[in-house]
Amino acid sequence: MLTRTPRRSLTDQLAQRFAERIRARLLAPGARMPSVRECARQQGVSPWTVVAAYDQLLAQGLIEARRQRGFYVRDLMQKQAPAPVDIAKGAINSGGSVRSASGAQPFTGLAPGSRIHATALIRGMFHPPSGQAQPGAGVFPASWLEDARFMLAAVRKVAASPALREGSFSYGEPMGDAGLRAMLARRLAELSVPADPRHIMTTMGATHALDIVSRCLLKAGDPVMVEEPGWSVEFARLDALGMRVLAVPRGPEGPDLAVMARYCEAHAPKLFVSVSVLHNPTGYSLAPGRAHQVLQLAQQHDFHIVEDDSYCHLAPDHATRLCALDGLRRTVYVGGFAKILAPNWRIGFLAAPPALSERLLDTKLLSALTTPSILEKALALCMEQGQLRRHAERLRRRLAQARSRSVQLAEAAGFGFAAEPAGLFGWVETGVDTDALAQRMLDEGYLLAPGALFHGGGEPSSLMRVNFAAAQDAAFWRVCARVRSEIGA
Repeated sequence: MLTRTPRRSLTDQLAQRFAERIRARLLAPGARMPSVRECARQQGVSPWTVVAAYDQLLAQGLIEARRQRGFYVRDLMQKQAPAPVDIAKGAINSGGSVRSASGAQPFTGLAPGSRIHATALIRGMFHPPSGQAQPGAGVFPASWLEDARFMLAAVRKVAASPALREGSFSYGEPMGDAGLRAMLARRLAELSVPADPRHIMTTMGATHALDIVSRCLLKAGDPVMVEEPGWSVEFARLDALGMRVLAVPRGPEGPDLAVMARYCEAHAPKLFVSVSVLHNPTGYSLAPGRAHQVLQLAQQHDFHIVEDDSYCHLAPDHATRLCALDGLRRTVYVGGFAKILAPNWRIGFLAAPPALSERLLDTKLLSALTTPSILEKALALCMEQGQLRRHAERLRRRLAQARSRSVQLAEAAGFGFAAEPAGLFGWVETGVDTDALAQRMLDEGYLLAPGALFHGGGEPSSLMRVNFAAAQDAAFWRVCARVRSEIGA
């Protein structure tokens, strides 16, 4: 809470708090500021203090006043992002806008500033609001990953061995270290994905792999199907490339086939992006029957599928994967190691049909030249010696315990789950607007992941994603329940 001091007035403290959030993009351009009365109640200050703080923000050019509408975070870009198409709400007419079947107004799609909204959570993870565990984070707490220090030992071993470090201090192999690609092929075989090392390419993380596939297979204006809810960075990344984003509802068994079929008939999409196993944010995993039907649609309508398996280390090997059923004919497999090693270890990869390998490699060379071979050699060594496998097993056991405790604490505090808890994330029903909840929880030192982040249009949502590994603190759930009740009052 704000506290009056001889050197800093409540007005200055409140203005600085909002200014820091705006500059860190935790309050995105176009976001509406709390009303004067609401802000005064939330912060425990007088309305005059809020008015004075807002005046400071206006003077600094951080917010703007809109007549009879309130105060909004200033959007310096002043640019409306292209809207994604939502087939569930309508079809494209000859003018390119989206209208419902009943002739309603065009669907507005991506909210103003939504690209910034998509990166707000990432920026918050770079600069957490306190030293407490952050339930909105997308990765394991650093303390969980300390066991992965075997990678540092492997790097030292590679650097010290003339045989291992050969080529490490020059440009690496364009496709990536041959030893790592061989180990990746063996790992994919355990998942029943038939990948030849010649058609596996390393990248700087899974996000880089997704970007390479998009830039290789698509051009501006192409329609792309993406699951919703889904990771908003994928919506924003495709939108930034000029693609037309088609939101496909994701349910417990997989994507909505009826919506996919309508998209295929109306728009002939070029690509479908899916997180089949331990979907982010719901934790759903693809059912075998649904997987076969998705592949039949892809065959019938001639589109590719990119399967993001970023959470494969936390899931059973026998989980249904599109790439395993398809045999990498029209599917591309994407994986990475940031989730179980460390976010800063940017090692990812993709496995593709042979016909796409050279095109994908050209795209990689244009975007990043090569990838850091010394890290790749170290990872290959850890995989070969079984260290990575044993580390993943320990993480899975620890996560199962954390998930059980987090669910118990959440339910005891009066929260429910919109999806059966599984994997790293829980999809929590709060009963209030989680955008408002997230802003209030920042005052308490907690970073949340509100549901609007996982929808292309940024629609208000009562859902939020929590990281089970960072949600075991009973104090967090007590504070969250209190703030929720204050918002709902």
